[in-house]
Formats: sequence, structure tokens, C-alpha cells
Amino acid sequence: MRPEFVTLYEVGPRDGLQAETAMVSTADKIALIDRLSATGLSYIEAASFVSPKWVPQMGDAAEVMAGISRSHKISYPTLTPNLTGYYAARAAGANVVAIFGAASETFSRKNINCSVAESVERFGAVCDQACDDGIDVRGYVSCVLGCPYEGAVDPAAVADLAQIMLEMGCYQVSLGDTIGVGTPADVAKLLDVVTARISSDKLAVHFHDTYGQALANILTSLDYGIATIDSSVGGLGGCPYAPGASGNVATEDVLYMLNGLGMETGVDLAKVVDAAWFISGVLGRPPRSKVGQAMRPR
Repeated sequence: MRPEFVTLYEVGPRDGLQAETAMVSTADKIALIDRLSATGLSYIEAASFVSPKWVPQMGDAAEVMAGISRSHKISYPTLTPNLTGYYAARAAGANVVAIFGAASETFSRKNINCSVAESVERFGAVCDQACDDGIDVRGYVSCVLGCPYEGAVDPAAVADLAQIMLEMGCYQVSLGDTIGVGTPADVAKLLDVVTARISSDKLAVHFHDTYGQALANILTSLDYGIATIDSSVGGLGGCPYAPGASGNVATEDVLYMLNGLGMETGVDLAKVVDAAWFISGVLGRPPRSKVGQAMRPR
């Protein structure tokens, strides 16, 4: 049964910008988050506390967190892959942190230089500390519908890792089609397995639009009762495994569809489009979204 209310979990300032090749100034990142804070969103992923050696775009995470105008109605999660990142995020005032792991063994080794089992140990330590500190933790499982190295991924492996994250204390796990290869049929096969073990209210979905399937995949997920959708304003981000392809599904495209379905979100579409044009202007291009281009602010 489809949910009546859907939470849009905005990932543009972190997952979106992190994948952009053009460097964005701290001031522009802050301005983007402040614009998004005025849209009605309740979650805005603001930064990633990772080594700037590996992710230069996120090297100013602490400055961004210090500069945004926070609303008490909004959570500003940050990505924290290990305890070092967690402590930095905590010092910066993060009230929600996120951990991530891959359902693919090869992707895990290529992406974070460790096995899936080793990654579990790393983010387990983060979960333990966050629990002690009273900070919520969200989990990400990547490559849930396909891996650039291994191809198809076993839905049972996805369910296993998601269940581990929940047992460690994550309040929710987001299932990510990292390379955007999945179709609605693939999503149904995955969710048949995962929701047989995990309640849909503990799950979110995170689709990339590499092959133009993201909205259809989201619609399928709604039929499974999943009510949290990750999206990126202006379609920020890319797919490093498919050069030139689009990455994250655009927030405004998802919101337009949800509005058409009569689902409540509490988010103002016109204000999201305005934010999309702002950050796209910073990057020197129009938004990658259909809705953003159709509703260009005057």
C-alpha cells in the first residue's frame, strides 16, 4: 500500500556535490543549504567528514556546518565513514550521521579499500559511539541492484547487510542503486526479499538516473510502502562508472511526481526549483532535471 506522506531526504549538498568535478566554494554550499532549508525539507544531508585527500570537495565540511542557518525543524546529516570522521562531525554539531557499506565485495574493496566484513567493523564502532552520544545513525547500502565489477547483486546480500546495520542501531537504511542500472522489475525482486525480513518503515531508497529509470523505480518502491526517498536538488552528482551519465534523481522531478499522485511531502516545489537553478548557475549549467528546466524561475 502506498504511503500518504513521503519524506524527501535531500542529498544534493553532500552526495550530489561530492560527485561534481567543479569545486564549489564554502559560501555557495552554505547558500544552497540555506535555500533548501526554506523549502519545507526535513532532512538535508549537508557534508561528508572524509579525508580531503580522497574527496577534496568535502574538505570544508566543518566550515559548512558552522556557516549554515539551522532550523530546529530540520536535521542536517553528515557522512561519517569511521570514528575519525564521526568525532569531527560531532564537534561540528551534527545531529544525525550516516554510515555506508556495499552489498558487493569487489565494490567495497575498490571504493573503501576493505572487505564488507571489515567495513562492518568500522561502522559498528561509529554506531556504538553515536548511541552513547545520543546521535541518530542512518545506514546506506550501495550497489543494491548492480555492481560495476560483479554485475548482478544477490538481494539476500542486500538484506543481510541492511539487517546488520539495523541491529547495530541505525534507525533507517537507504538502499542505493549506485550505478543506476536497475529497472522496476529489479526493484520488485529486491524488495520482495528485503521487505520479507525488514519492515518498510525502516527503509529508504536512493536511485540514480543513469538509464532514466529512477522515477519508475521510486514508483515501484512506493507500492512496497517505502515512504522515504533520497533525491538531489537539480540532479546534482554524476555516475563515476558511466562517464557523462546523470547521477542522482532530481528532487524536483520526484516532488512533481509525488504531487501528481496526491502524496503529501510538505515541500514547496517552486522553492526547490529556485535552489536547483541557483546551484546549477554556480556550476555553469542548467539543472539536469526535466522539471527544473520546465519551471525555470523568472
